[in-house]
Amino acid sequence: MRRTPTTARTATAVAALAAASLTLAACSGGADAATEADLAHEQDGDIVVTYNSPAEWANFGEVLTEFSQFAGIEAPNDPKNSGQALAALQTEAASPVADVVYVGIAFADQLVDADLLQPYTPAGAEVLDEDNKSPEELWHVVHSGTVAFLVNTDALGDVPVPQSWEDLLDPQYEGLVGYLDPSQAAVGYSVATAANLALGGDLDNWEPGLEYLSDLADNGAVTPAQTATASLSQGEIPILIDADFNGYNLQEQGSNIEVVIPAEGSLEIPYVVGLVNGAPHPNNGKNLLDFYFSEDGQALFSQGFMRPAVGEFPEELADKVLPPEEYERAATVDYSRMGEVQEEFTGLYAQQVG
Repeated sequence: MRRTPTTARTATAVAALAAASLTLAACSGGADAATEADLAHEQDGDIVVTYNSPAEWANFGEVLTEFSQFAGIEAPNDPKNSGQALAALQTEAASPVADVVYVGIAFADQLVDADLLQPYTPAGAEVLDEDNKSPEELWHVVHSGTVAFLVNTDALGDVPVPQSWEDLLDPQYEGLVGYLDPSQAAVGYSVATAANLALGGDLDNWEPGLEYLSDLADNGAVTPAQTATASLSQGEIPILIDADFNGYNLQEQGSNIEVVIPAEGSLEIPYVVGLVNGAPHPNNGKNLLDFYFSEDGQALFSQGFMRPAVGEFPEELADKVLPPEEYERAATVDYSRMGEVQEEFTGLYAQQVG
């Protein structure tokens, strides 16, 4: 997926964010009113509600904290996954609660088809190529990760670290493997897609992946619905098939986690953001989206080991991740098509895997 350098408009947005930050630093408790004039859009309330922004995922805890500090707008984290966010927005469509939503790209067109997003191009996002945004500017890719094995080497003990999809079917890994429920979580669906592609399938032929996931279930694999990095760090799930950045973050926190890109191949996972149609605080939502795509926002996501949509991955973090040649095994696909066939896959998964 092509990355495009920051433009002058992004630089202007970053300058505005910096000015807002300075204003906050100077004004201590009375920051809200002083900062409002520095935002691109006039505040419409003192809160912005995001869906699918767990504090431990993609550095969202720090991202939303930093936004709140400079903008004077409360921005609480939200524990939903992509499927739960979609379901909540559908339920609330007549009277929306959320202002901004974040989902894996496979869910993006489902949001569009359900008329759950309104057009908005965040400052900085206009530099994205056509593959990284919807034609109507309803959603934009904000960053990406890669499907990987995250291995708690302490919990694994003397069992060797698996290097391939095939390895995980070995009886020595019975009951040690987990991945998020692909019928609910974007990363879970991405795991299923990655396995299917690596084992010879494609978006119109799910049989290799379904057969593999069925065999993995027979070997005791678990499929939690919510983010499971805590279970990984605690050793409850010694091998979690998930996004690479979650493993790198746990390494930073002191956990003995090894990140492995499976030998047969993997998948890049883009994530998108959009402004909710009928958002109760649309201006606050626009200000938050501007922050996501600013230099500061992209840097904060990168500190969570996400690959930024705007600019490059920071050089100072390069030695903390796998070398580029490992990521050459990570494929990209027609993500729009991936979204189109998701319902079909989910039905087949329920029938054949469970």
